[in-house]
Amino acid sequence: QVQLVESGGGLVQAGGSLRLSCAASGRTFSDYTMGWFRQAPGKEGELVAAISRSGVTTIYAASVNGRFTISRDNAKNTVYLQMNSLKPEDTAVYYCAAAVRRVVSRTWDEYDYWGQGTQVTVSS
Repeated sequence: QVQLVESGGGLVQAGGSLRLSCAASGRTFSDYTMGWFRQAPGKEGELVAAISRSGVTTIYAASVNGRFTISRDNAKNTVYLQMNSLKPEDTAVYYCAAAVRRVVSRTWDEYDYWGQGTQVTVSS
């Protein structure tokens, strides 16, 4: 089992940047595919980005491609989400998630462990 704790959310103006971090504890961090999801009020949750165990493979939602970057540091048991050129529509609670499966998935249900979430609010 792995425990996940997100940090780095907050309030930022449109066009600004934030970096989210997710610290993992428990089992070996490099055994997990990692993902960032988000959920805005009244909307379904969606994958923002995900990264393979080694960090070689990454996938992004079309809406954030080119603005957000996911990365991981297996030595520090941490996954990051660098968010640039933020837009009001990026406002949501952002969740870190870990999957036992090796394949990098876009599907919420295929992730096994979740953090508590961190709020990101982008003002116009």
